[in-house]
Amino acid sequence: MLLRKLSEEREEKVLRRCALKSADSRGRFHREKDDPFRTVYLRDRDRIIHSSAFRRLEFKTQVFLHNEGDYYRTRLTHTLEVSQIARSVAYTLRLNEGFTEALALAHDLGHPPFGHTGEQVLNGLMNDHGGFEHNRQALRIVDILEKKYPGFDGLNLSHEIRESLPKHGPGVENGACGDFRVDLAPFLETRIVNISDMIAYQHHDLDDGLQSGVLSEQDLSKSELWQEASLRVRQEHPGCSGRIRLRSMVNAVVKATISDLMEGFHRFLTKHEEKDAAAMREMEPQFTGFSRPMAVKVGRLQDLLMDKFYCHPRVLRDREKAEEIVEQLFGIYLNKMDLLPRQYRRTAEEEGPERSVCDYIAGMTDRYALEEWNRLKG
Repeated sequence: MLLRKLSEEREEKVLRRCALKSADSRGRFHREKDDPFRTVYLRDRDRIIHSSAFRRLEFKTQVFLHNEGDYYRTRLTHTLEVSQIARSVAYTLRLNEGFTEALALAHDLGHPPFGHTGEQVLNGLMNDHGGFEHNRQALRIVDILEKKYPGFDGLNLSHEIRESLPKHGPGVENGACGDFRVDLAPFLETRIVNISDMIAYQHHDLDDGLQSGVLSEQDLSKSELWQEASLRVRQEHPGCSGRIRLRSMVNAVVKATISDLMEGFHRFLTKHEEKDAAAMREMEPQFTGFSRPMAVKVGRLQDLLMDKFYCHPRVLRDREKAEEIVEQLFGIYLNKMDLLPRQYRRTAEEEGPERSVCDYIAGMTDRYALEEWNRLKG
């Protein structure tokens, strides 16, 4: 029984007209036989989960360094949270859940160690050699750097997933990589992943900040979203106190943002129900996310997090340490290319030593980067 065919037929019946359909995929760069059981995007999802880059997310951090403690979020737990939110939104709106899950699981594959600090340092070091940006690096990983299959480099993912990786997130020029059209907006499902990413990191940064003691309830008291969450928890759980009350307030913030997103997206899709996926990509204006009031509240909360959490002396001290580690590793490897694995030495011959060193460091976990730095610095 061709379960894939049944799944594709179900998509035609259940999903909205504007949703991505697995049967309409442009396929893969290297031609392969269709899987008899899985749709093209579910096959992408499984390849991503079994990749080396995905496993390394377990020891790549968000804000706190790896040695800060076991409680705080890592890139892997963040990725799973993004996937959970994005899948729920896509399922509710009758968009392609399989595509959304695959993209959410792949969206942070290109992140280097030490979060955005590592990314900023590598970008500066690569300024004269093409720069570094984690969304483009994710595409590079799934196209070139993963070595798992005998017939090709990379994971040979579908065209739609590959196109969505460099288009993920703010400030990334459409079509910056690959054979993608620069004049088309991202897929609806891609936009869901983008917004789910923001909701997820806002959620866990609130939670981690409060758990670590870097953030206090007083710090957040000026946030309208936090005030509304506090009122809701007091009304629904009057006897709640301590850590459970704070967690309930964080969850109330997340629920409010997701509800606003779903309501706005539903109105937008209902208004354009007759359009298919291709037509939605050419339409202006595009759906941007939250309602105007919610966008203002989210923006104010982000400003508070920037002031009280991301710029806290404890976090800044970690950043300085991370900057030192990445810069020194880059210099050491560049001067001693024989320290690199053979795969990266071949990249140096084809694309230059800087790119090969950048690829190698970007693939490291926080833990391995710290170990290498300690070993090489004695």
